[in-house]
Amino acid sequence: MPTTIKESVRRHYAQIALTEASCCTPSSCCGTSTDTVAEGDLGLGCGLPTTFADLRAGETVLDLGSGAGVDVFRAAREVGLEGRVIGVDMTPEMITTARHNAEAGGYANVEFRLGDIEHLPVDDSSVDVVLSNCVINLVPDKRQVFDEIYRVLGEGGRFVVSDIVTVGDVPDDVRNDADLWAGCLAGALDRAEYLGIIRDAGFVDIRVATESSWQEPGVGFTTASITVTARKG
Repeated sequence: MPTTIKESVRRHYAQIALTEASCCTPSSCCGTSTDTVAEGDLGLGCGLPTTFADLRAGETVLDLGSGAGVDVFRAAREVGLEGRVIGVDMTPEMITTARHNAEAGGYANVEFRLGDIEHLPVDDSSVDVVLSNCVINLVPDKRQVFDEIYRVLGEGGRFVVSDIVTVGDVPDDVRNDADLWAGCLAGALDRAEYLGIIRDAGFVDIRVATESSWQEPGVGFTTASITVTARKG
């Protein structure tokens, strides 16, 4: 099942990259921000993690599931030319789109790497800040992702993650629907479990900075968009 899920997600976002369409629906993973930073802003996030990252000039930032590069470019403006921003995405079509957007926007302090966020192509203790915007819910093994975040952060490094979680029991037919995984719903974990995984990975100062919830039509559980901040202990 994990392989089926990942391939479904990969195909879904490859199509978005190729068509420059958005996944946004009123109850999808997408936020409502009208902030755009470059051509090809595909509107695939559920928050603005850079708002809570307190990025500083010269820092090295890593964006997980960087897509077309929207949050990478936001971060690049904050860290300046003396800083560096790395985007990692598993979809080749998104990497191509992001590199095109970087060139078009004149961003000299960014790079995009093809890879899975469960096995980041990034050295140990090499980044100051990790960002992610509505991506970890798409991954079957969330524990592995947060272990990887811990590995690549330097001492005292921090992360800001915007993601989708659930409150209440989610039916098995939803959990096993690969299309609903790609739609940011089936793979969303229970809120308490999600925060517990972060604690188990060794992070401290865990805080839910923002949270908004809605009831999925026709189902008995609540979905919430949360932005979580934490620091490497």
